[in-house]
Amino acid sequence: MPPTVHKRILLRSGKSPFDVVPLEEAIHRDVVATNSGNLIFSDAAHKILTTPDTEVVSNGMRTDVAAAARINEEYDAFVVPLANAFRPSFEAPLKRLTRLIRKLRIPVVVLGVGAQSGVEYDPARLKTMESSVRDFCAAVLDHSASIGVRGEFTERYLNDMGFRDVEVIGCPSMFLYGPELTVEKRAAALTADSRIAVNGSHSAVRGGLHRIITRTHAHYPRLRYIGQNTTDARQLHWRDVDSPAGRITLMPTHPDHPMYREDKVRVYVDPVTWIDDLREFDFSFGSRIHGNIAALLAGTPATVLCGDSRTLELCRYFGIPHRRLDRTPADIDPAQLYEEADFGALTGGHRERFERFTAFLDKNGLENTFTHGDGGAAFDKRLRSLSFPPGIRPWNDTDLASLASRFGWLNQQVSELTADNARLRRELAGSRASAKAATAAGAGTVTSGSSTSVYRRARRAVGRPIRRALRPGRE
Repeated sequence: MPPTVHKRILLRSGKSPFDVVPLEEAIHRDVVATNSGNLIFSDAAHKILTTPDTEVVSNGMRTDVAAAARINEEYDAFVVPLANAFRPSFEAPLKRLTRLIRKLRIPVVVLGVGAQSGVEYDPARLKTMESSVRDFCAAVLDHSASIGVRGEFTERYLNDMGFRDVEVIGCPSMFLYGPELTVEKRAAALTADSRIAVNGSHSAVRGGLHRIITRTHAHYPRLRYIGQNTTDARQLHWRDVDSPAGRITLMPTHPDHPMYREDKVRVYVDPVTWIDDLREFDFSFGSRIHGNIAALLAGTPATVLCGDSRTLELCRYFGIPHRRLDRTPADIDPAQLYEEADFGALTGGHRERFERFTAFLDKNGLENTFTHGDGGAAFDKRLRSLSFPPGIRPWNDTDLASLASRFGWLNQQVSELTADNARLRRELAGSRASAKAATAAGAGTVTSGSSTSVYRRARRAVGRPIRRALRPGRE
């Protein structure tokens, strides 16, 4: 019997690839779900699953257990692309996702979930959440033929728990362009004039990444740092350092860093602009797996400095050039990484890995655009017809257009919240009048605490961005 064709798919993702969201709104809503790398693989999944007979709908990253009945009625499958979901800090969202899946009657397919540990592949830190992982996998396998995982470590981790219906499929981001992937060195060697992109997380400071960035910045004037977290975006756009990561001055996203002051930092809220910009670079390196996958998708050579299992197992599976960050000296020259990088395994084995990925989709009843559609032509044409905002730049200048964008958005927020506050005041006044009338009639009292609470929350919501933008000492 041929696999079932799912006509309408609900996809776990921050936003649809076709949603054009202004920068201020994207930051405010956190459409990247804390990390813009999430959109690289969710956009790829959206494209891959879109066929003439299939509509893909983003769920906006909402895990609403109460919506299970509606999802069962409106959709034919729930597809869940995941990254390092098996980690202690994600246990609460994983439990919510498990509760939702248990209430669904439609197929649920997981694309590329990963377990996170150190580069030594020791699962000991995951022991405390083992029961949550077991519950999640059991719930998924009640709704699908197998679970797709990122690489060898996650496969072994689940096998050791007794799960056998586990398939290594990598990450859907690498299949954005289907069976084709071309990465070539366009220069014989890197020089001081080369355009280099570097990426990393604030946690990589513990591994010494900031020292590598500092040394590279001193020798390569055209270096650019590309951040990925929502906190990075807030630092660039609002000069907001009110977070643990935001207070780390050693990373280029901090306003005190020389790369920030030199306008050599970007954060993207749309993969299409991210990948397009990286086409102009000669090389990319750093500890961010999807920051470097974005470069590879652009055809730009890249090397990953692996700081944990989630990056290491993907690099090993896809044949991406990599080094362990803890074994990389602070004075490493990107020219050496570039010279050492060999892309033969990456490009030579890509088609076989793509066929393994699509076989997994077939087994789980999902069609893909490269086998059952136009290869993504209509998807790409629609994407190119839209005008997405450019990468977020550091707020260094007093350019009127830049200020107009920021303060225009703040003014709109103030206006909307002022209108909401006026409505809440009227409702509160009416509530109090009703309470007095009820009391006079001997019907008891009516509390107004809820309305007051909403009003106070509204005041706080509009106050925060204004205070952050206007606070003295943010020069």
